[in-house]
Formats: sequence, C-alpha cells, structure tokens
Amino acid sequence: MPAINRELADFLRRARSKQDPQRAGLPTDARVRRVPGLRREEVALLAGVSTDYYARLEQGRRIVPSPAVIDALARALNLDPAGRSHLENLIGVGSTDSPRGRPRGAVPGVQRIRPGVQQLLDNLDTVPVLVLGRGSHVLAANRLARALFADFEQMPARERNYARWTLLDPGARELFVDWDQQARAAVESLRLEFGAHPNDRTLTELIDDLRTQSPEFDQWWNEHRVYQRTYGTKRLRHPVVGDLSIDYETLTLPGDKETTMFLYSTEPHSPSQRALNLLASWSLSPASIRHAPPT
Repeated sequence: MPAINRELADFLRRARSKQDPQRAGLPTDARVRRVPGLRREEVALLAGVSTDYYARLEQGRRIVPSPAVIDALARALNLDPAGRSHLENLIGVGSTDSPRGRPRGAVPGVQRIRPGVQQLLDNLDTVPVLVLGRGSHVLAANRLARALFADFEQMPARERNYARWTLLDPGARELFVDWDQQARAAVESLRLEFGAHPNDRTLTELIDDLRTQSPEFDQWWNEHRVYQRTYGTKRLRHPVVGDLSIDYETLTLPGDKETTMFLYSTEPHSPSQRALNLLASWSLSPASIRHAPPT
C-alpha cells in the first residue's frame, strides 16, 4: 500500500459528501454547512471513533481498521454491499486472502474459459449468454448474445470489452434506450474492479483509454461510485427486431470467482419474448451474416 492511499481518501470524502445529516439522525446546530453532506467529526461520531482517527483515515494514511470499525464506517456512510466491499478493498483488509481468492495487489494472469463452459454456451440456443472476466472483458458470447448486442468475437482482442463497447461504440448508444444508465453502471462496475485489482495492467490501460476517449466516463469515474451487477433489466431498440425489454441474472462460475456468466431472458408471452424468438430465428439465417446489426 502506498504511503498515501489516494483512492481511499477520495472514496471516503465523496461518500461523506452524499449523506444527509438529518436522515443520519444528527442533531441540528446553528453552523452553516459550506459543503454538502456530513462533516468529518459527524462521521466519526456516527462510527464511534475519534475525529482525529477518522481524519487520518480520510487523508489516506496507512491505517488498517478493525472489522468492527469498518462495519461502523459502512453504517455511518450508508454504504451498500458493493460500497462496503470497495471500502474493504481500498483499506486492504483482504491483502492476505482476498474475497476473490487471490492476494490483493497481485498481478493477475490471463483469463480463459474452460472448454466445458464454451460447450454449454454453444448449446444454449434460446438464451443470450455473455461470459465476462476481470474488468468486463468479454471471454465468450453465444450466438444469440452476439446477435443481441455485438459480435465481440470479430473485434480485435483488446477491444472485446463490455465497458469499452458500451462507452465508445456508437452502436451501443443506439441500442440501449437508457444508454446513460447502462454506461454509468459499467463505469461503476469498473470502479469496484479497480479497487480489488489496482495492479492489473490491462484494467489500468482500459481506464486510461476510456478517460481519454469518453468525457462521460471521466466525469462518472471521478464521482467514485461503485456498483455490482447481479441482476437487472435492459431496454433495447434493436436494429433487426425493434424494441424489447430483457432481464438478466448473473452466475459466478464455481472454481473461478473472477468469471461471471450473464444470462438474459424475457417475460413469457410478452412482445419482448416474441422479438427475442424472432432474433433467434434471424441469427440462424444467411441474412444474419450478410446484414449483421451495426456494432
């Protein structure tokens, strides 16, 4: 850990600024608040620590709080599970045994999916499936997922990344009805990943590229919000089958906690299901090769 943990300092300051003193149950006083959110001494009061201790922690000093203090800080700052996990990663409490099974800070190796996983994807003909690795890198996609989103396999290896595609590809802006929401979630997921893997060179290069090429990314990255995608809904305006709403659930593969499978489905007997069925049929036709959706 560096002498000054700037990532931790930034995260704590921003988390503090988002809190509502009244909702936190703090007594009112006559002092004018020059900045939004809680004061340092108020966070310290809510967490049951001294103001000096919290101030040094927010300055990024080399302090490793106990689990009880981390719990108290998470409650004081009203952190959700993703925020709590990010706080632990930044503090480094998992430095000898990270939740993902590898020492924090260790340089990760190249990710590949097992042949059995690829075989499973190839046999799922009616369900779009994406497999993402560290930093939203697309490790695999079945035929229907490629027809629904983009043909990641035809992209250069460096560009096979869900976040990069979402932020930089004009086709993604056209595909997602709520592009801002989807793109922000991708940024916040990368923020969470970066806290757990600060020495991942590929992830760092991706972040540098996106900060340079996407003004939205740079703005959202500086907000230091984190998000963990576990389930949700995407609204699409597909160039072949039109509008549809598609739900997703995530599965972490046993034996490989850094690989996540995203399975997409639609409500039974809905217009979205009919659109997805039509897309499945279209993706099997020669026309899907000649007139692939723009990516």
